[in-house]
Amino acid sequence: MKMSRFLASAALLAATHAAPALADDKVIHAGTLIDGVSHQAVSHVSILIHDERITTIEPGFVTPAGATVIDLSHQTVLPGFIDAHDHVTGGPARRDLLRGTAPKQTFETMANLRLILRGGFTSIRDVGGNVDVLKAVKQGIAAGQVVGPRLWMAGYAIVPTGGHGDIYNSVDSQWTRKDDMLTLPVIDGPYEARKAVREMQKRGADLIKITVTGGVASHNTDVNIQLMSDEEIKSVTDTAHMLGLKVAAHAHGKPGIDAAIRDGVDSIEHGTYADAESYALMKEHGTFLVPTLFAGEEIREETRLHPEKFPEDVVAKAQGVTPTMRANAYNAWKAGVKIALGTDQLAYRPHGQNAREFDYMVQAGIPPMDAIIAGTSRAAELIGASEDIGAIQPRHYADIVAVTGDPLKDIRVLQKVDFVMKGGTVFKQNGHMTVPQ
Repeated sequence: MKMSRFLASAALLAATHAAPALADDKVIHAGTLIDGVSHQAVSHVSILIHDERITTIEPGFVTPAGATVIDLSHQTVLPGFIDAHDHVTGGPARRDLLRGTAPKQTFETMANLRLILRGGFTSIRDVGGNVDVLKAVKQGIAAGQVVGPRLWMAGYAIVPTGGHGDIYNSVDSQWTRKDDMLTLPVIDGPYEARKAVREMQKRGADLIKITVTGGVASHNTDVNIQLMSDEEIKSVTDTAHMLGLKVAAHAHGKPGIDAAIRDGVDSIEHGTYADAESYALMKEHGTFLVPTLFAGEEIREETRLHPEKFPEDVVAKAQGVTPTMRANAYNAWKAGVKIALGTDQLAYRPHGQNAREFDYMVQAGIPPMDAIIAGTSRAAELIGASEDIGAIQPRHYADIVAVTGDPLKDIRVLQKVDFVMKGGTVFKQNGHMTVPQ
């Protein structure tokens, strides 16, 4: 109880005036509009906003009586970006298993969220982190007490004993902690899997994350081997879907990917060694792929620069997996698989660089507009919030960003967001945050 009270209090310590007062009506004059759904951009339109939501989009530059005009007539306007696979608690406190306490993670998370919003990402799906920290900061964001994007979170990933995400894989078994680390959902068998789903839902999870295969960044786990049984996966998906939750499956190797799809998961995270058969299964079952190219680039760079920090098997995996991840993303797109943008930031780089994923997708061969759609309306569909986020359309939240330049010609301009609005409130204008620290 003491820890829960601390986390709730910590999330409220952000500036109490984080959200400026809303004017009832605003109108954005957009020079070019990419709405997140259409494959064609349009020029010179007005986006009318009342309170938190878009009311209408009109051709030309109109100025309704009493509306505050936001002049973006020389910029490209897009929906607020969505990262469908992030770890906002990532940082030194999370990686330090002995000293990285929940209080430290809370304050690092608040700083990360501000950076992510500054980069134009107005919605985030966190797929693995301290459930109590995430719940506290999510409540703080919703109350306007923490500056950050909309947040959906899985809490702790459900992992098989010895699998990717079992923290005791790399910790001396003689060390123990008496806090929440002892209640991580490490499971064996369908009964424990079902109980773990219910526990995460009880503690505030919006979705469930499972690790079906080994991971690149985890020691002594093989990315090509299925580590969670079909019975365990099916128990998770049946229970989660009964509770109205989606299931995201970490899976690199084909056996685990194909099994997870057949067993009913909603998305494959990474999917590195998928093939044509896997893509056909994804299309048959409506399963999303979240390629997470950012993480592949990040871990390859970090292990190249600092190999001494990692076990030899992690270095070998990191150096070999990135080209395969790029090829997989392109092949899946070409096959017609539904793709959502996700970075899987590991926090070796500072948070807030999520838009680099757009560039990596385009480098892989995915057209710029399809990459943008993956980071807007497709990601919203995966989250289950298509009626609220991911598009500049009537009745959607006024989550809007603007950049100078044409991202269809140079996708890298999305890494320099000039303007950020979330729910009708301007958080960044002319390249500068408009809210206090």
